[in-house]
Amino acid sequence: MAKITVLGSGGWGMALAIAAYSNRNDVTLWSPFQEEVDLLLEKRTNDKLLRGIVLPMGIKITTDLSAVEGDTLTIIATPSVAVRSVAKQLSAYKNIGIVVNVSKGFEKGSLKFLTEVISEELPNVKVVALSGPSHAEEVARNIPTSIVATSNSIVAAQTVQDIMSGGCLRVYTSTDLVGVELGGAIKNVIAIAAGCCDGLGLGDNTKAALITRGLSEMARLGVCMGANEYTFAGLTGIGDLVVTCTSRHSRNNRFGYKVGSGTPVKTALEEVGTVEGYYATEMAYQLALKYGVELPIINECYALLYEEKPVDEVVKTLMNRPQKSER
Repeated sequence: MAKITVLGSGGWGMALAIAAYSNRNDVTLWSPFQEEVDLLLEKRTNDKLLRGIVLPMGIKITTDLSAVEGDTLTIIATPSVAVRSVAKQLSAYKNIGIVVNVSKGFEKGSLKFLTEVISEELPNVKVVALSGPSHAEEVARNIPTSIVATSNSIVAAQTVQDIMSGGCLRVYTSTDLVGVELGGAIKNVIAIAAGCCDGLGLGDNTKAALITRGLSEMARLGVCMGANEYTFAGLTGIGDLVVTCTSRHSRNNRFGYKVGSGTPVKTALEEVGTVEGYYATEMAYQLALKYGVELPIINECYALLYEEKPVDEVVKTLMNRPQKSER
């Protein structure tokens, strides 16, 4: 039995806590917000995040971060903007096991991957990223799901694989941190564009082209940053991209649908809540400039979300680009 603390009581944090507990582990769910903890302790559910899902009574729930002491795995499942702050708080504890990051995105300003951020705050701790096509709504309901544990330490990745695999959750391993983390971040940008397609009333042809060319942009940037191009043909590339672009479970997709339907960007953000792809769009745009990589879809998403370019003009720009070979 492993001791696991999941930091973050959002939908994904709750789903991972349930999955880990189903594998007969000692699991604690942490939130910094007393009102969230009180709600979960009273009702064992949060219908706003995971309708109909009840946390098993054996999962402990707390605001006390010292719960991480003696962990085998400490899982960070907070929004990307909170990852550094949480990692910094963890530095006060000496025995927190392997730190597993499940947030997807970059750090604003530095453009660093989130495992880099965690390693800066916790230099003596092994860090693993857990990513792939995994809607919390489905994982919590034991719908078969496959994801990837990646780390610079294959032993750490295999440890996470051994502990988290079981029942309806299958975990593969990888050592391509750049490819896995980039895929997890960029797919959210493309999912916003896919949602816009639906909001505009465009067809399956359009979305198929968008997903395919979006994958090409993801791989092009990734290879320039040192990733293995084959990673993007796997679960954390095309797998995560497809599920996020085609499902309304995705906040990024729902946000894009609202924008494509004519809802102002600011209003859509307020209605949907945390939209990681909105922030990733700006940072992917900056990475494209830094590495000198041509990323037309990402560039147009940036123009739409940050420069108020009309969504129909975005489509026209993409469709009227100079003719090229498919590469």
